[in-house]
Amino acid sequence: MIPQVYLVLAFAILAETAGTTALQASQQFTRLWPSVLAFVAYGISFYFLAQALRVMPVGVVYAIWSGLGIVFIAAIGYLVFGQKLDLPAILGTAMILAGIVVIQLFSRAGAH
Repeated sequence: MIPQVYLVLAFAILAETAGTTALQASQQFTRLWPSVLAFVAYGISFYFLAQALRVMPVGVVYAIWSGLGIVFIAAIGYLVFGQKLDLPAILGTAMILAGIVVIQLFSRAGAH
């Protein structure tokens, strides 16, 4: 069973991903509704991030939140915005993902 804190953290990650996607779609805050969505989504993300910090250390929470956010945004950038990644970017993103896996499998600092 997944500890509840991971569901809270998942909401924070999804909201951050939506906010960053809206930020790109806002075209540097020149489009109203994507700009509004970016602010709202980031607010939701920070709320859930703060809730996760009640249970887990800030370094672990931030590593998971930012790391998965990077991976998801790289995929969205490719799929939605047609942004290409070169081999070093793909390898770096894979290393970020591997770091999150290492934290989850071997760190006692997470919520296990």
